Amino acid sequence: MQRSYIRNFCIIAHIDHGKSTLADRFLQKAGLVEDRVFRDQILDSMDIERERGITIKSQAVRFSYENKENEEYIFNLVDTPGHVDFSYEVNRSISSCEGALLLVDASQGISAQTLANYYIAAEHELSIIPIINKIDLPAADIAGVSAQMEHEFGIKKEDIVLISAKQGKGIHTLFERIVTDIPPPPEGKDERLRAQIFDSHYDSYVGAVMHVRVFSGTLKRGMRVYGFAADKEYEIERLGYLALGMQDQEHLTTGEIGFFTANIKNISELRVGDTITESKFPCDAPLVGFKELTSYVYSAVFPLDADGFDDLTKGLDRLSLNDASLTYTRESSNSLGSGYLCGFLGLLHLEIIQERLEREFDLSVIFTAPTVEYTVNTKDGVQHRISQPEHLPSQEHIAEVKEPYIKALIICPTEYLGNIMNLCISNRGEQKSIRYVDLKRVELIFELPLSEILYEFYDRLKSLSRGYASFDYELIDNRPVELARLDILINGKKVDALSQLIFKNKATQRAREICKGLKASIPKHQHAIAIQGAIGGHIISRETISAFRKDVLAKCYGGDISRKRKLLEKQKKGKKRLMTVGDVEIPQKALLSVLKTSE
Repeated sequence: MQRSYIRNFCIIAHIDHGKSTLADRFLQKAGLVEDRVFRDQILDSMDIERERGITIKSQAVRFSYENKENEEYIFNLVDTPGHVDFSYEVNRSISSCEGALLLVDASQGISAQTLANYYIAAEHELSIIPIINKIDLPAADIAGVSAQMEHEFGIKKEDIVLISAKQGKGIHTLFERIVTDIPPPPEGKDERLRAQIFDSHYDSYVGAVMHVRVFSGTLKRGMRVYGFAADKEYEIERLGYLALGMQDQEHLTTGEIGFFTANIKNISELRVGDTITESKFPCDAPLVGFKELTSYVYSAVFPLDADGFDDLTKGLDRLSLNDASLTYTRESSNSLGSGYLCGFLGLLHLEIIQERLEREFDLSVIFTAPTVEYTVNTKDGVQHRISQPEHLPSQEHIAEVKEPYIKALIICPTEYLGNIMNLCISNRGEQKSIRYVDLKRVELIFELPLSEILYEFYDRLKSLSRGYASFDYELIDNRPVELARLDILINGKKVDALSQLIFKNKATQRAREICKGLKASIPKHQHAIAIQGAIGGHIISRETISAFRKDVLAKCYGGDISRKRKLLEKQKKGKKRLMTVGDVEIPQKALLSVLKTSE
């Protein structure tokens, strides 16, 4: 395929602005999928994506387009996620493209993730085609949204493409703009092979499948290649491009996007971001890798059954191949056994990984309460980076603790401004700027502790704004904090999975909320259950689950009262014995209740 007839582009937008629907129309118009087998969100391959209505995993697909001059072009499309937790997927997708379709909802206008994605695309010097989607909606404000885009991005109104992805309006015009506005891939530096792995997935039949963009040279089937980061050689076994499945071909040339398999025994060897070159005639240096990943949220995962540790290891290995933003290291707990400390990009990312482990690998797992990474300076001059409560040194050894802060960008209608400012301030936020985008919308920038947005902050933001507020954030620095370790005791026994690192002034409130949540979630036993929150040796909250009372008098039909008293006394002694030796069964939903806070 001639390089001048190739167009590599991605779709970027805020969540729920119509990326997947537009990708569906592209594939239908290109004839890649027949109407009889078509389904919505066809590129979203996971059940979780379809159920939640969001894109979690970037998907690449190749199709052809014939323009008005009967010239055939090859389009390589990458559909990207819109939620802030999956911004790393967007970064990697953009690196493999020359252009981006910037999608904005005609009724909602520019949102926080729209701005964030635009700046990422601009930083990579992509050619951006501005698009207003959902023009068929009764609430569509085309003139207002066009003015916003002109003001925020410096885009001329006449350059904006108006479409309805759902109805297929404007798709042909968009095809023509892709041909004219997005440049072909640049010519290779020389004839030596330079290709970068920008994604990967696991296939149960062929193993690890690496998604690759060729920047120079030719990648051929049977070629022996060298991975710079892996420092190993591999032989290309299968090669081709992705078009709703893997389509084999003999080679990939400069500018093409495709896949290869290489009988990779250890799926952690060849990683996303690595550069591959031909072993016989290697290039002089690897390509620039991707931006270093920073995990924002940490949680330890343990199998419910100790025998499930090997299955958990295998599951995480395969998920990390499919999701490069997932990090994990070996962890052990006195009460939960062996497991892994995992790093995530956000709470939604954590929930998705938990669901995938349970669904795709049939694992029963326990996730500890999510936390962030703190920097602890001890009095002996040593600096520690901790994310688990059990790693926190005792207070007498601590000189200073610092927690990560974020810069949050919030765009919302002006009528909800007061409620949202109160929400941020109540979560220890500090307002940095306020700017009116137009008469109806305002842009807020707050600096907040990352730990404060873990528990339902996003849900409460949506609730207070009736779904109209949008939220994006980035890590900025670490600042001092008074930190405390909050332990939860069930009948006097500490439960590691429920321990948390928390801002000291909020510890009592948080302990009460957790105890109430556990009381509502743990079923009654034949003995009373004490649920306590403690800092060190001080109990700061308590709830009691009353005993399930068996009716021992059911068999007494009248008779002497002394007989009934005897039975009740016997039951009372039995319950005392249960109190000392009885174990408490804690269901999974009770462990998840620590994620909930009061409204």
